[in-house]
Amino acid sequence: MPRSSIPSNNILYIGIDLGTSRSAIAASNGKRRWIHSYVGWPRDFVARRMLKQDVLIGRDAIEHRNSVNLVRPLEHGVIKDGADKDEKAVRELVSHLIDLVQPEEGQKIYAAVGVPAEALRINKLAIRNAIGEWADTLMLVSEPFAVAYRLGALNNTCIIDIGAGTVDFCVMHGTVPGEEDQRSLRTGGDHVDEQLLNLLSERFVQTPFSVTFARELKEKYGSVSGASDRIKVRLPIAGKFEVHDLTEEVWRSCESMIPSISETLIDLLSSYEPMLQERIRHNIYLAGGGSQIHGLAKAISFALEEYGQFTITPIQDPLFSGAEGALNLAEDMPQEYWENM
Repeated sequence: MPRSSIPSNNILYIGIDLGTSRSAIAASNGKRRWIHSYVGWPRDFVARRMLKQDVLIGRDAIEHRNSVNLVRPLEHGVIKDGADKDEKAVRELVSHLIDLVQPEEGQKIYAAVGVPAEALRINKLAIRNAIGEWADTLMLVSEPFAVAYRLGALNNTCIIDIGAGTVDFCVMHGTVPGEEDQRSLRTGGDHVDEQLLNLLSERFVQTPFSVTFARELKEKYGSVSGASDRIKVRLPIAGKFEVHDLTEEVWRSCESMIPSISETLIDLLSSYEPMLQERIRHNIYLAGGGSQIHGLAKAISFALEEYGQFTITPIQDPLFSGAEGALNLAEDMPQEYWENM
């Protein structure tokens, strides 16, 4: 049956931002939810007896990581290549997200899913396979395009979406963006976490820090130099809890992404004619979890000073902007953009 002939109450439109660290969903019934992008299966019969569950999703999986085989199935924003457990984990994540927005029995599901700006064709296919089990029709859109659509920033703008796995760029000039309007980097939040972990491990050689600890530290205190007060944290060093100043480590790790972001932005803008470049440089938006690093927008502007003045603004509500933009696209997109599953 054509979409236009199906009663609207028989369709649930959903937008999904399937992220490396967090995944979010927004639905046309007004519900929106998010989860950590982790899945865990009990390691043995003792763990299963204690947990009383066959699979754990999101925060539950993280909190019980010593009792489960923990899987973070999305790498650089896409399903890890060739790993059955990762595809299975993504199916669990998608199923859980859809359950959270409570579709009515018999409703058809039209799903728009955000993917990294330059996701390889094989990764798009893997995502289609993971989501097709629950969606009647599917549309894949680039994550920064979804954010731009949510903002209504459809002309003379650039979105820089800083996620855990990738940093995605998208220039909007009044039309659906093409490949030439987009870029992706693999120096997102995970890169910052690794830098921070290395710095902490070099300083405190007797303490076995984890990347999970580094990620939580960054998410709580993330900032660049001059953007915040000193960062003091109570740590167990050689078995003894002491307060340590971690400001330099946090600043250095967060600042590590600025050179690649600045260089890629200039490279992308340079492909447009001068008048359009001038308009875009005053309408740049930071999205994604990384946009919440204190002082980052100002620091990027400072790094670009030799190229002129830039106006860079962090968006509000970065957690749901991609999912809600995908939902808006799902509700507005003509039939020819949809794929039957």
